[in-house]
Amino acid sequence: MPTVSVKRDLLFEALGQKYTDEEFDELCFEFGLELDEITSEKEILSREQGDEKAEGASDVVLYKIDVPANRYDLLCLEGLVRGLQVFKEKLEAPRYRRVSPADGGEPQRLLITDETASVRPHAVAAVLRNISFTQERYESFIELQEKLHQNICRKRTLVAIGTHDLDTISGPFTYTAKPPGEIRFKPLNQSKEYTAAELMSLYKTDSHLRHYLHIIENEPLYPVIYDSNGVVLSMPPIINGDHSKISLNTKNIFIECTATDLTKAKTTLDMVVTMFSEYCEEPFTVEEAEVVYPDGRLCVYPELAYRTETLSGDFINKRVGISESAESIAQLLTRMCLRSEVSGEGGLIQVEIPPTRSDVIHACDIMEDAAIAYGFNNIVRSTPRTYTIANQLPLNKLTELLRQDLAAAGFTEALTFALCSEEDIADKLRKNIAETRAVHISNPKTAEFQVARTSLLPGLLKTIAANRKMPLPLKLFEISDVVLKDETKDVGARNNRRLCAVYYNKSPGFEVIHGLLDRVMQLLDVKPGRNQGYHIQAAEDSTFFPGRCAEIFSCGKSIGHLGVLHPDVISRFELTMPCSAIDIDIEPFL
Repeated sequence: MPTVSVKRDLLFEALGQKYTDEEFDELCFEFGLELDEITSEKEILSREQGDEKAEGASDVVLYKIDVPANRYDLLCLEGLVRGLQVFKEKLEAPRYRRVSPADGGEPQRLLITDETASVRPHAVAAVLRNISFTQERYESFIELQEKLHQNICRKRTLVAIGTHDLDTISGPFTYTAKPPGEIRFKPLNQSKEYTAAELMSLYKTDSHLRHYLHIIENEPLYPVIYDSNGVVLSMPPIINGDHSKISLNTKNIFIECTATDLTKAKTTLDMVVTMFSEYCEEPFTVEEAEVVYPDGRLCVYPELAYRTETLSGDFINKRVGISESAESIAQLLTRMCLRSEVSGEGGLIQVEIPPTRSDVIHACDIMEDAAIAYGFNNIVRSTPRTYTIANQLPLNKLTELLRQDLAAAGFTEALTFALCSEEDIADKLRKNIAETRAVHISNPKTAEFQVARTSLLPGLLKTIAANRKMPLPLKLFEISDVVLKDETKDVGARNNRRLCAVYYNKSPGFEVIHGLLDRVMQLLDVKPGRNQGYHIQAAEDSTFFPGRCAEIFSCGKSIGHLGVLHPDVISRFELTMPCSAIDIDIEPFL
């Protein structure tokens, strides 16, 4: 959940009322939020960097409030105050309007060229006219953009927001893409001009911007926005130009969002303009801007679309577990910024979804808001009408029973990672990666976690390698899932519960592993025999030493292998002594 930090005194001033910490905590709970921490900038610095760094920092009390990840309208002080005021019925939910330029002139226009199609093909724009900033409002405006970048914009990969002082630039604006060497401008808060290629090198050491470089650095063309005079507004999603930067004195703001996802871009733009249009000379109005696509299509933004949903009071009463009239439910929803009224007979409620509530997708979302406004603590506890008895999953029950008995047999249980490297399940086990049926991670963060494991053996051998100083022998086991590709499954893969055990000592100890197999079969009530029982049969497997490997059969079906590991396998896991192992599938024994 995102955490929003707001200054307590500023918050209470905006709410028009002072609360104790306990009272505000209760108000947050009633509204579906959580007051996570009460702190200060000085306290945070002292905790993170020490008392010396904290000297001179502000002592102003900060409230850290946890906000649901889909409530983008609560990510800043303005949206939070507005939501709480409407909830407390001290304010009516405002109506947001898109207006034409007041002087009757042409709207600002953003032209998109064909070159952007390969990098960030979409863009939306809007204008906030005659806005009044204070230091607090300015800081909130910048912080909202950062919160949106981390949340709905997915760290700028889906959407990047650019805000510019409209009085320093002139339209129409052009959104295009060029080779890095052809883009040259003075970036935000820098003293000289750089090419785009030089900027990528410059920001590799920047603690903030280096996290976004990967989005475009390997592209042949970089996106860039120019005004009619050739001034660079921004190079999304990395940095804005210094020429058009906004300040406390800015009166007119041009907002552009470039994106790979048009829906997310529209939502992001709506959030920025609805939150701060209250500071415009005509509150809650946003000046439209035109976006012209390469195919000639002309779109007008922001959309600020309102829509209406119809649902019955009975639906909400039944799902929430209350018995309120349709009029009462409509009033509850109105407190959640969803203007509602009862229409016609049958208790039908018309609910208007404003542009700030992009989280409302289904009738269930409306029902959830009704429950929040009613108060979860006010819902009367009731016994469920469906009587059920829980039962342990048979596979897990079998697993637990085997774990206890394997431990009693002198083996120590290990719990290893479900992800591993390609090398662990292929090269180190002397196998070909193409034959392992492994599920690959599309964007692995480290070389250690590239695939889902297809065998429990590498994890146990790595555990032994990390504990080589322990007294011999080392006897480990694990009963866990491996993941295998399976085209018959709707997700293309399946879990398979397996048992793996290893014995590491100065001698191979094949008889120990063989004895463990006999004990497991005894516990599973499977007797030795070729047809209805179990037996082992000599086999060849590249992981095991030639002539020291056997395939295990139960009721005529192969369930695994046991044997002495090949010296190459042992050395590749940085071990120096012989090791024997068993690896079997336990699912057939259910």
